[in-house]
Amino acid sequence: MDLADLHIFRSVVHAGGVTRAAEKLNRVQSNVTTRVRQLETELGVELFIRDGKRLHLSSAGKLLLDYADRLIDLAQEAREAVHDATPRGLLRLGTGESTAAMRPPVPMNEYLGRYPDVTLELRTGNTRELAADVLAGDLDAALVSEPVADAPFEKVAIYEEELVIIAAADHPPIKSPRDAKRQTVLAFESGCSYRQRLEDWFAHHGEMPERIVEITSYHAMLGCAVAGMGISLMPRSVLTTFPDAKLLSVHPLPPSIARAPISLLWRKGMLSPKVRALTEILTAHSDMPKRRRAGRKNGSSGQASANGHSRA
Repeated sequence: MDLADLHIFRSVVHAGGVTRAAEKLNRVQSNVTTRVRQLETELGVELFIRDGKRLHLSSAGKLLLDYADRLIDLAQEAREAVHDATPRGLLRLGTGESTAAMRPPVPMNEYLGRYPDVTLELRTGNTRELAADVLAGDLDAALVSEPVADAPFEKVAIYEEELVIIAAADHPPIKSPRDAKRQTVLAFESGCSYRQRLEDWFAHHGEMPERIVEITSYHAMLGCAVAGMGISLMPRSVLTTFPDAKLLSVHPLPPSIARAPISLLWRKGMLSPKVRALTEILTAHSDMPKRRRAGRKNGSSGQASANGHSRA
């Protein structure tokens, strides 16, 4: 039983099947299937219950997954230990779309200038996807919007976004979900933490949006909002990149929704020299007060803000 087989097995589990695992591993599907079968033959057990093309972990598979996680993490720790503490190699960093556009450029320029032996690979996605990729070992670290489960990760709060609702310029004030329930909501796919915040806000007041339309980029959402096609929730900072912001109205949110901490997270026990150096530089560029940042290493939210209605 070698580590490569365990890594393939773990990738199939986290990806939810052979096809997606093969894509992530950059292998052909038949190779992944063969390696899993070989591992089952070697161990003398079935690791998956096969239901047509769907795979479900067997009891033996669940047991092996725990050992695979520990063995792969220990092997990575050993690799780091036998090298010096200078960051080097590929740094795979995940981030949300708005964070990628607004936050990393300056600190990452400093990081790569200070550590020229590091190559950066940036991947965007929603909070749920990025956390899963960090857990699966496909990313070294990720900047994600809280809340994220604490147990599997170590993390530190780096930034804080103010979330607002945007609508067409002539939209009446939005002070509660009742003012917006007949509007189409423009949002990213399920798994986006900002979308979840908005849905929770509606649900807390016993309301639901009449319709949710999934959009793939913030600028598309902004354009749709200008055209009166719906409303959306997004970081206020995104508006600074939109040339037609004057054609929008901006509606502040209540304290429990408005403030969204952005944390850098990595798999527990996997603080490599690359991620350690990244943490130091991002913290130096953080816009969050030291007192609040230190108090949010496990993630929280809350901010006082006025309800109201303003133009962008």
